[in-house]
Amino acid sequence: MGFKRRHIDSFRYDYLLMAEFKNIQDLLNDFKNKVIAEAKQGLPRNTGALANSLKGYVKESKRSIQISFEMDEYGFYQDKGVKGKNSSSKGNGQNKSPYQFGTGSSLIGKSKGGMSGVMAKWAKQKGIQWKNKETGKFMSHKSMGYIIARSIYSKGLKPSLFFTKPFEKYFKRLPDELSEMFGLDMEKLFSQILDENFKKLK
Repeated sequence: MGFKRRHIDSFRYDYLLMAEFKNIQDLLNDFKNKVIAEAKQGLPRNTGALANSLKGYVKESKRSIQISFEMDEYGFYQDKGVKGKNSSSKGNGQNKSPYQFGTGSSLIGKSKGGMSGVMAKWAKQKGIQWKNKETGKFMSHKSMGYIIARSIYSKGLKPSLFFTKPFEKYFKRLPDELSEMFGLDMEKLFSQILDENFKKLK
């Protein structure tokens, strides 16, 4: 009888744990959906490709739950901004960006083609194509990417915080018990999301 009782208690404990995880999973799914919906609203109308690339996942494994977000690479630069070589110390917020052109510690340049490649892809996805003033011919997206990247290198890129703002807003609304239970920290979680996304680009 004693063995059966311990077995039942153990089963009940696991069942309650699973039920608790289901509640947490629902809570994190709601958090994920609200962040994505509001982030998309914060994007300009002509950034459909970026909006469509913005996704979130809540994955459950044995006694753990993981939440993650992903989007096209240039979305992170647009959100956080990019430090420019000639940016003023005050700037428009880009002086606080974790990204800077050409530094080994930054994430810029790790994808194929570096920043110019990212901006060429961005221009192509948005259907933008400039004309050369001298020849009157359309420029290649590769050339456009180089020109845009050169401007960002010099002046930097102002952060839009289209993702950061809703992320912080809804993270702060998560119950304190949830943060304590899983040791969630907003800055650490945000850093992990960035790290995981850029690991895929290497």
